[in-house]
Order: sequence, then C-alpha cells, then structure tokens
Amino acid sequence: MKLLAPKPFTIEGGKRAVLLLHGFTGSTKDVKKLGQFLNKKGYTCHAPMYRGHGVSPEEILRYGAKYWWEDVTSGYHHLKTLGYEEIAVVGISLGGVFTLKVGAEFPVKGVVSMCAPIKRKSSNGLFERLYKYAEVYKKFEGKDDAQIAAELVDLENMDRHAITEIQKMIEHTSDEIEEIDAPTLVLQGKLDDKLYQESAPFIFDTVESGDKEIIWYPNSGHIITLGQEREQVFQDTANFLDHLNWIAPAFEEQPVVQAL
Repeated sequence: MKLLAPKPFTIEGGKRAVLLLHGFTGSTKDVKKLGQFLNKKGYTCHAPMYRGHGVSPEEILRYGAKYWWEDVTSGYHHLKTLGYEEIAVVGISLGGVFTLKVGAEFPVKGVVSMCAPIKRKSSNGLFERLYKYAEVYKKFEGKDDAQIAAELVDLENMDRHAITEIQKMIEHTSDEIEEIDAPTLVLQGKLDDKLYQESAPFIFDTVESGDKEIIWYPNSGHIITLGQEREQVFQDTANFLDHLNWIAPAFEEQPVVQAL
C-alpha cells in the first residue's frame, strides 16, 4: 500500500505570521493542530516539509541537515514573499533546533523552542530513531515480516552522512543561541528523555534575550504538540505570541460600512 506523504501547509489569517517546524522523522502533522489553533487566534501559519520526510525512511538518509535547513529558510522567505513582514518561529525536536538557528540568524518577533536536543553530544540514538520509524512505516505499507527484515538490513547498510550532518548542525546551533535577543519561550515535557530535559534549561540560560520563559509539562513526553497536554501547549504558545511587540493587529481590520 502506498502511503500519502504529508505536505507543507499555509493557513492564512492576519498580518502576524508564524513559521512552524517539525521534527526529525516527523512531518507537518507534528504542528498541524497547533497551526490551526493559532490561526483561530488570528495568526498566519506556514509549515514546510523537509525533503525526504513523510515518505520512506530511506529517503531521509538521501538528504541531510543542509537540505532541511534550506527547506526551513525557504519557508521563512515564503512568508516574506507573501507579504508578511513580522514572523515568529515555533518548532519541536529537530524543528526546535532549527527554530533556535532561525532566531539567531534572521529577524524574528519571537522564538518558541520545544523539546530541542541542543545538548546532544553525538549522533548516537539518531539512527535508532530512524530505524524505529522505518519499522512502523513499513508495517503501514502492508509489507510482511520477511520483507521488512530484509529492507531494515539494507537500511542499516546505507550511507549515514545525513545523521552526521544533523549532529554537526546541532553543535553549530548550540554555539549560536547566545546571539538570540528576541523574546524566547522554551517548552519541555517532563517525561521526555534525559537529553531533552538537560537541553531545555541550557537553552533558557544561554539565549541573550531578557524576555524569556521556560514551561515544563509533567505528563508529556517528546512530541508535546500531539501529547495529552497539547491543548495547554497550544494555549501557552498563543499566550507568548500574543504578548510580543507586534506592529500589525491580531486580526485584519474590517472596513466600516456606513448606513445610507
């Protein structure tokens, strides 16, 4: 069975724009409900899809962080091309790392980084995540156990430069985040792995901005935008975005119709 790949999305609203960034082995589904929630609050939301994601796991290894960063920056410029001058950036997991990189390198109104592995010291564990994704994906394709086992062996033998690139990009971004002076919100699940729990306070302590906050979710794991506390995550994100120093109003002003 051929699975339909998730696609980038743009949900237009007011003049305040939000760039939404998904995680490694994830897709725009990671942030779709968040985008819909923010759109109801008046925000225009755009989420790019990283090349190789949302399809077979082998495709992920054919690309790498260089290509995915290009997809992120293309998403930022897509909003600019549509005429949005004020942009905040929100991302989860690897998308949270990209969010920090955008905040360090581009003009943004605010930064929301969720469960970003900025303290990752090696690429250990990244291929394991890809392997687990491959198992699930191939089962959804309807392949039998023998075929899945054979394809997983082939996956293990593929070149892993994409995995190495991720680690290098994370290390480079870790050195950049002290340059972030935009308001910053760090969100982290308490049930997430140790790496992520160590990364959240590091990000909070390192960003230059004096307007920053960290929020922990006691009943959430890694992809908090899909977890049981997601509604609170959405509301906390909206509250943060609402307090930013936007020039444009939250909603488009409707023309006043004079009665004749």
